[in-house]
Parts: sequence; C-alpha cells; structure tokens
Amino acid sequence: MRVRSKEKRREGGFAETVRVIVQALAIALVIRTLLFQPFSIPSGSMESTLLIGDYLFVSTYAYGYTHYALPLSLPLFSGRLFAAEPKRGDVVVFRLPSDDRVDYIKRVVGLPGDRIQMIEGVLHINGAPVKRERAEEYIDDDGPYPVRVRRWRETLPNGVTYLTLDRFDNSEYDNTQPYVVPPGHFFMMGDNRDNSSDSRVPPRIGGVGYVPFENIIGRAEIIFFSVGGNPWELWRWPWTVRWGRLFTLIR
Repeated sequence: MRVRSKEKRREGGFAETVRVIVQALAIALVIRTLLFQPFSIPSGSMESTLLIGDYLFVSTYAYGYTHYALPLSLPLFSGRLFAAEPKRGDVVVFRLPSDDRVDYIKRVVGLPGDRIQMIEGVLHINGAPVKRERAEEYIDDDGPYPVRVRRWRETLPNGVTYLTLDRFDNSEYDNTQPYVVPPGHFFMMGDNRDNSSDSRVPPRIGGVGYVPFENIIGRAEIIFFSVGGNPWELWRWPWTVRWGRLFTLIR
C-alpha cells in the first residue's frame, strides 16, 4: 500500500510540474503575442540611438495586431486588427517586404502620401527641410581605435527629436530622387544615415523600399539589456554590460 501511495504522489507531482510549465508557456505566449516581444540589435544602422548588443522590448499592441506578431507568423488573418498608424519619429520593428522572414528596425520618417527626399544630406518632407542642429560628436569605439563621428539633432514636423550620425560627405544616399510614399505604406530610415539600407534603397538591390503597414510588428519601447561583445561570456559582464543603457526608453 505504501509503495502505491508513493507512486501516486510521484505521478501527482509530475503532473503538477507539467501543468505549471504549460501554464507558464501559455502566459509567455500571450504576453509575446499581445503585449511585448523581445528583439536584439545585430547591426549599427540605428547608431547612436541603438547599439549592436542592445536588447529591446517591442510593443505589439501599439499599432494593432498583424499576423507577423503570431508564433511562426501564422497567416491566420490579413491586414491589421485594431489598427492605429505609426507616427513620424517612431522607431519600429517590421518584416522586410522582399523577405518576410527577416526583421528590421528603423525610424518612421514618411507617412502615406508624403514626399521624401534627401538633398545634400538633409531630410526633406513634402518640400520642406527638416530642422537639424549640430550635436556633440559621437565616439565610435567599435573598431581598433575610437572614431569621432558628426552628429545632428533632427526635429520632425510633429516635434519629435532624435540624433543622427553623418559619417561621410556626399555619400551615396545624401542626394536622392523624390520618393512619394504609397497609400498604406511607410518610409523608414536608419539614424546612422550613411550606414543604413533603408527605404532610400530599392529592394531590387537589397534595400527596404516602402514598408506596408501590415509588415510592421510594433514600436520599440525600452532597452532592457545591453552588452558589448559576446553576451554568453558571463564572466566579462562587469566590463562589457553597458549599465547606463539598461531600462532606458527609446526615442
């Protein structure tokens, strides 16, 4: 009798463990789908706003829901549920229009119907130059030696301000043709203007092009972790974790 009783307790304990794990996974799945998804930054296209090794929470509810926010991007519906359009200046994560398996992160600078153009490195929206002022230089220490990079503070027509980098004079996309953003699409640019494959670059040559509203997963909200180098080298964290960036809001 005692043996059977122990077996029942073991079986009950195992079942309870499985139940707790299933509940935890279900809660995590709901949070990831309906509230926040984690993303990491693999490239420098959004420097100095976002750095390689930043880990972010992205709000999936900010603009309503797209099927790209679902696990495995299951195509259970098209378009968006509870849609709310992004605003100029929002930093968003989206699926690359030419390959919807790839996540990108950029800043929204153009809304549907906007006319966007770069003239001598200055962003123009609907024929008017965006206000920009020189800011303190950025020190890029990602290479063998530190490099000083020019930095500008841009202010969009809706009052959103942010910093951009200007690495080179007369770079390839400092002067562009006018782009007219189609209905239901958005124009994205990286803050590291001379090192960003964004909506200025046509998809046929590896760029982003115009981004459909449906492809936008959500708005980048907060940096919850940041580390230089290999994040799995835990013993280096006291020196490689960027403590000052933890839990900073993304603007």
